[in-house]
Amino acid sequence: MKPLMTLELPGIRKLKSGKVREVFDLGDTLLLVATDRISAFDCILPTGIPDKGKVLNLLSAWWFKRLETILPNHMISVESSDWPAVLAPHVDILKGRAMLTRRAKILPIECVVRGYLVGSGWKEYQERGTVCGLPLRKGYRQADRLDEPIFTPSTKAETGHDENISFERTAELIGLALAEQIRTISLNLYREAAAYALTRGIIIADTKFEFGLIGDRLVLADEALTPDSSRFWPADQYAPGSNPPSFDKQYVRDYLESLNWDKTPPAPPLPEHIVRRTSEKYRDAYSRLTGMKLP
Repeated sequence: MKPLMTLELPGIRKLKSGKVREVFDLGDTLLLVATDRISAFDCILPTGIPDKGKVLNLLSAWWFKRLETILPNHMISVESSDWPAVLAPHVDILKGRAMLTRRAKILPIECVVRGYLVGSGWKEYQERGTVCGLPLRKGYRQADRLDEPIFTPSTKAETGHDENISFERTAELIGLALAEQIRTISLNLYREAAAYALTRGIIIADTKFEFGLIGDRLVLADEALTPDSSRFWPADQYAPGSNPPSFDKQYVRDYLESLNWDKTPPAPPLPEHIVRRTSEKYRDAYSRLTGMKLP
């Protein structure tokens, strides 16, 4: 199956192309279409991952429904029968990978929650005993579960690299009351999702959320708890002291780390075996978490 790398819908205005999603203007609503593009180290790779967009879209929709008792979200529907008639000619290409959403003013913050010590957090902890500037107790090993999940916000970069920021800087950007609200909700969302995922044999090591405002009402937006925005580990293979295998794009990052690439564009293409295995990992994550096969 050929991956979908870009998309135009004749007669419908495209507002933007993100690292993965195409955003179309439907007047009072938006259409978010998840392509099969994949990014790593903030670079879009030239090679797509078949079915990746469907996993991101449908898994996000599944989590939005499951977590809406904690916080409402911007989703209207991923079902083509609920979409406006103007989309009817495009249903075949959109089905499974498009979400009709309310318009929201997206906050300029990536809300990262870390439940385990790994990746850049592990590197910083080894050097300074901190993660994103937050001091941690001594004695953690690589991939250890933290005593309590931590909130480590960052900026949102359209191009280039996101940058970790302090909670104080977050409050300066969006106001103290809203900063405290998104910190509390991010931690609550993570705890709820992580507890559920464990019952499905998956550890959510860390994840990032995005929030928006519809009027003065806070909503969960963009995507939620996908292999792109989270680090998923198989619980039966978890062993502290080393970097566990994953169901997410860490597999692609690990491959790219093995190359002589300086992590600036243009990114190198992915070989077929990496593409195939990554697609399998994404589909497996969807099936394990939802109990359903990808349509």
